[in-house]
Amino acid sequence: MSAATATPVTIDTDARIPLRGHLRHTGALVRRNLLWIRQDPESMFDAILMPVVFTLLFVYVFGGSIGQATGGGQDGYVQYVIPGMIAMMSMTLSQGVGTGFSQDFNSGVMDRFRSLPIGRGSVLFAKISVELLRMLFATTVLMIVAVLVGFDINNWAGLFAAVGLATVFASSIMWVFLTLGVILKNAQSVQAMGFLVLFPLQFGSSIFAPTKSMPGWLQHFTDYNPLSTLADAARGLMVGGPVAHDLWVTLGWSAAITAVAAPYAIHKFRTKN
Repeated sequence: MSAATATPVTIDTDARIPLRGHLRHTGALVRRNLLWIRQDPESMFDAILMPVVFTLLFVYVFGGSIGQATGGGQDGYVQYVIPGMIAMMSMTLSQGVGTGFSQDFNSGVMDRFRSLPIGRGSVLFAKISVELLRMLFATTVLMIVAVLVGFDINNWAGLFAAVGLATVFASSIMWVFLTLGVILKNAQSVQAMGFLVLFPLQFGSSIFAPTKSMPGWLQHFTDYNPLSTLADAARGLMVGGPVAHDLWVTLGWSAAITAVAAPYAIHKFRTKN
């Protein structure tokens, strides 16, 4: 058989690598990605500036009017919006995993990884791990700014539980953006598609304002919008209020999104030419 007609054989590397090997590969790739951030500190600007800009914008520009409309004033609005901002951070920063993945493909880094005897899933898990660390850093910045603008942390256990729930949800959404990073041609396309997904979910939710004044059809959307349930669950955990329904709906969304998107992202990464 000639070289021109030979069919390449795809070897299932993951099937031959034990769990311990996958963990070792993931750890090495996490270290590689962290070193890259160290060499390119500008890549952390969104994680630093986004919590500051959005908090100041919504508290001081919209906080007075929305707070007055809801009867709590600006101080009451601070207690309302900060848990919602934690939910927003989990979604907005998740987009970075897709754009970074696409850039790595276009620069040839992923071709190098796929030529090595390492688990294919390890590459994706490492990306998600580093983005989750970036999200936790951004959440820390958010809470520092929140305290400075008047947010009262009365329940530390609730705060950590809310951040943990946001981390679980963010990890599921990152699989969606990883899939976009694999199937779309460049980072600009991933970013554009991400905005089309992010904006309706963020502003058609209870993150920034209560949903009671919204039209009935939109309220039905917000009731099961995962960002609404995440924001409401975080609000209940941090400030007080009902938690159980929103908690379980958010966990259900997270499990469903991961179950669908994770296998598909890994499959597309293995088979991408």
